[in-house]
Amino acid sequence: MDISLNVNGRPEQFAAEPNELLVERLRDGLGLTGTKVGCDTGQCGTCVVQLDGRSVKSCLLLTASAAGSRVTTIEGVTTRGGELSVLQEALRQEHGTQCGFCTPGMVMALGELVGTALADDAPDRGAPTEPEIREWLTGNLCRCTGYHSVVRGVQRACSAARTEIPEEV
Repeated sequence: MDISLNVNGRPEQFAAEPNELLVERLRDGLGLTGTKVGCDTGQCGTCVVQLDGRSVKSCLLLTASAAGSRVTTIEGVTTRGGELSVLQEALRQEHGTQCGFCTPGMVMALGELVGTALADDAPDRGAPTEPEIREWLTGNLCRCTGYHSVVRGVQRACSAARTEIPEEV
Protein backbone atom coordinates (compact mmCIF):
# COMPACT_ATOMS: atom_id res chain seq x y z
CA MET A 1 0.00 0.00 0.00
CA ASP A 2 1.17 3.53 -0.75
CA ILE A 3 1.74 5.62 2.36
CA SER A 4 2.48 9.31 2.87
CA LEU A 5 3.85 10.64 6.15
CA ASN A 6 5.47 13.84 7.30
CA VAL A 7 8.50 12.69 9.31
CA ASN A 8 10.44 15.33 11.23
CA GLY A 9 9.10 18.00 8.90
CA ARG A 10 9.90 16.14 5.68
CA PRO A 11 7.31 14.53 3.41
CA GLU A 12 7.90 10.81 2.89
CA GLN A 13 6.13 8.55 0.39
CA PHE A 14 6.71 4.81 0.16
CA ALA A 15 5.08 1.44 -0.30
CA ALA A 16 4.47 -0.49 2.93
CA GLU A 17 3.31 -3.99 3.68
CA PRO A 18 -0.02 -4.14 5.55
CA ASN A 19 1.67 -5.70 8.60
CA GLU A 20 4.65 -3.29 8.74
CA LEU A 21 5.10 -1.58 12.10
CA LEU A 22 5.88 2.12 12.26
CA VAL A 23 9.09 1.42 14.21
CA GLU A 24 10.27 -0.80 11.34
CA ARG A 25 9.60 1.92 8.77
CA LEU A 26 11.37 4.56 10.84
CA ARG A 27 14.44 2.47 11.62
CA ASP A 28 14.83 0.23 8.57
CA GLY A 29 13.06 2.21 5.89
CA LEU A 30 14.06 5.76 6.81
CA GLY A 31 17.26 5.15 8.78
CA LEU A 32 15.99 6.95 11.90
CA THR A 33 17.62 4.63 14.40
CA GLY A 34 17.16 6.89 17.42
CA THR A 35 13.80 5.19 17.86
CA LYS A 36 14.73 1.99 19.64
CA VAL A 37 13.25 -1.50 19.64
CA GLY A 38 13.25 -2.90 23.15
CA CYS A 39 10.51 -5.30 24.13
CA ASP A 40 8.38 -5.44 20.94
CA THR A 41 5.30 -5.52 23.19
CA GLY A 42 4.79 -1.84 24.03
CA GLN A 43 5.88 -2.18 27.64
CA CYS A 44 9.32 -0.54 27.70
CA GLY A 45 8.73 2.78 25.89
CA THR A 46 11.99 2.85 23.93
CA CYS A 47 10.03 3.13 20.69
CA VAL A 48 7.97 6.22 21.62
CA VAL A 49 7.52 8.83 18.91
CA GLN A 50 5.04 11.65 18.56
CA LEU A 51 2.21 11.18 16.12
CA ASP A 52 0.43 14.47 15.42
CA GLY A 53 1.82 15.76 18.72
CA ARG A 54 0.77 12.78 20.84
CA SER A 55 3.12 10.18 22.30
CA VAL A 56 2.65 6.72 20.79
CA LYS A 57 4.55 3.45 20.96
CA SER A 58 5.65 2.84 17.41
CA CYS A 59 6.17 -0.91 17.97
CA LEU A 60 2.41 -1.25 18.42
CA LEU A 61 1.29 0.92 15.50
CA LEU A 62 0.98 -0.23 11.92
CA THR A 63 2.58 2.13 9.44
CA ALA A 64 -0.67 2.18 7.47
CA SER A 65 -2.49 3.46 10.57
CA ALA A 66 -0.20 6.49 10.62
CA ALA A 67 -0.81 7.38 6.96
CA GLY A 68 -1.23 11.11 6.45
CA SER A 69 0.10 11.92 9.91
CA ARG A 70 2.95 14.02 11.22
CA VAL A 71 5.58 11.87 12.95
CA THR A 72 8.34 13.31 15.11
CA THR A 73 11.22 11.10 16.19
CA ILE A 74 14.11 11.92 18.51
CA GLU A 75 16.05 13.10 15.45
CA GLY A 76 13.41 15.79 14.96
CA VAL A 77 13.46 17.43 18.40
CA THR A 78 16.69 19.40 18.26
CA THR A 79 16.37 23.14 17.76
CA ARG A 80 16.64 24.64 14.30
CA GLY A 81 20.25 25.49 15.08
CA GLY A 82 20.98 21.84 15.80
CA GLU A 83 21.27 22.31 19.55
CA LEU A 84 19.59 20.14 22.17
CA SER A 85 16.00 20.98 23.00
CA VAL A 86 15.22 22.51 26.39
CA LEU A 87 14.14 19.10 27.69
CA GLN A 88 17.22 17.30 26.36
CA GLU A 89 19.54 19.92 27.86
CA ALA A 90 17.75 19.78 31.23
CA LEU A 91 18.03 15.99 31.29
CA ARG A 92 21.74 16.32 30.49
CA GLN A 93 22.28 18.85 33.26
CA GLU A 94 20.42 16.73 35.81
CA HIS A 95 22.18 13.51 34.72
CA GLY A 96 18.84 12.09 33.56
CA THR A 97 20.52 9.72 31.17
CA GLN A 98 22.87 6.88 31.93
CA CYS A 99 23.35 4.28 29.20
CA GLY A 100 20.99 6.25 26.95
CA PHE A 101 19.00 3.36 25.50
CA CYS A 102 15.68 4.54 26.98
CA THR A 103 16.43 8.25 26.56
CA PRO A 104 14.93 8.81 23.08
CA GLY A 105 11.62 7.25 24.12
CA MET A 106 11.58 9.23 27.36
CA VAL A 107 12.31 12.50 25.58
CA MET A 108 9.49 11.84 23.13
CA ALA A 109 7.00 10.90 25.87
CA LEU A 110 8.05 13.68 28.25
CA GLY A 111 8.08 16.24 25.44
CA GLU A 112 4.31 15.96 25.31
CA LEU A 113 4.07 16.50 29.08
CA VAL A 114 6.40 19.49 29.02
CA GLY A 115 4.54 20.94 26.04
CA THR A 116 1.22 20.53 27.84
CA ALA A 117 2.60 22.20 30.97
CA LEU A 118 3.87 25.12 28.92
CA ALA A 119 0.64 25.44 26.97
CA ASP A 120 -1.32 25.79 30.21
CA ASP A 121 -2.75 29.32 30.36
CA ALA A 122 -2.35 29.55 34.14
CA PRO A 123 0.87 31.55 34.63
CA ASP A 124 1.46 30.09 38.09
CA ARG A 125 1.05 26.48 36.94
CA GLY A 126 4.80 25.90 37.05
CA ALA A 127 6.47 22.59 36.44
CA PRO A 128 4.51 19.36 36.73
CA THR A 129 4.70 17.83 40.18
CA GLU A 130 6.89 14.82 40.90
CA PRO A 131 3.86 12.47 41.08
CA GLU A 132 2.58 13.82 37.72
CA ILE A 133 5.96 13.25 36.08
CA ARG A 134 6.30 9.77 37.56
CA GLU A 135 2.79 8.89 36.34
CA TRP A 136 3.74 10.11 32.86
CA LEU A 137 6.83 7.89 32.97
CA THR A 138 4.94 4.68 33.75
CA GLY A 139 5.21 3.58 30.13
CA ASN A 140 9.00 4.05 29.98
CA LEU A 141 11.36 1.61 31.64
CA CYS A 142 14.85 2.63 32.69
CA ARG A 143 17.25 0.32 34.48
CA CYS A 144 19.94 2.93 35.10
CA THR A 145 18.67 6.27 36.43
CA GLY A 146 16.14 5.41 39.13
CA TYR A 147 14.03 8.22 37.59
CA HIS A 148 14.99 10.82 40.26
CA SER A 149 17.26 12.72 37.89
CA VAL A 150 14.70 12.42 35.09
CA VAL A 151 12.05 14.04 37.31
CA ARG A 152 14.45 16.87 38.18
CA GLY A 153 15.25 17.30 34.48
CA VAL A 154 11.58 17.70 33.55
CA GLN A 155 11.08 20.24 36.31
CA ARG A 156 14.18 22.13 35.16
CA ALA A 157 12.99 22.08 31.55
CA CYS A 158 9.60 23.49 32.49
CA SER A 159 11.16 26.23 34.61
CA ALA A 160 13.68 27.14 31.91
CA ALA A 161 11.10 27.05 29.15
CA ARG A 162 8.70 29.32 31.06
CA THR A 163 11.30 32.07 30.88
CA GLU A 164 12.20 31.37 27.26
CA ILE A 165 9.62 29.31 25.38
CA PRO A 166 11.30 27.21 22.66
CA GLU A 167 9.85 26.28 19.31
CA GLU A 168 10.40 22.58 20.00
CA VAL A 169 10.16 20.85 23.37
